Amino acid sequence: MKARFKYRIYPTPGQKYRLAKLFGCVRVVWNDSLACCQQKYKLGQKKPANSELQKLFITQAKKTEYREWLSEVSAIPLQQSLNDLNQAYQNFFKVRTLYTTSLGERKGKPVKPPRFKSRKSKQTARFTCMWV
Repeated sequence: MKARFKYRIYPTPGQKYRLAKLFGCVRVVWNDSLACCQQKYKLGQKKPANSELQKLFITQAKKTEYREWLSEVSAIPLQQSLNDLNQAYQNFFKVRTLYTTSLGERKGKPVKPPRFKSRKSKQTARFTCMWV
């Protein structure tokens, strides 16, 4: 069973700074990988696997001077961002098969393709829960 909890927090100024850095890193990883996926889609190529995206936009990006600040936050929310992008693409393509074939794989409203995140949109980060 999956459990979801919603919390309201009142962070201190130092915590606000760290949260803003985390949200920014998650947004950058999402946007970079989404741009890569869109480019591959336009060229008619397959979407890269999630592990390839992690290597490109998390592991290798941390080693570059341009994105070395990604190593200042936990890698788990960055990986979860790529997992969310992967799920968004799966939902989108399941809906696409609904309209191209008589038997669709997904019920419900049509799902639009994933979009880029901005600073003005809802800021989110997901951590994996380890209950021991």
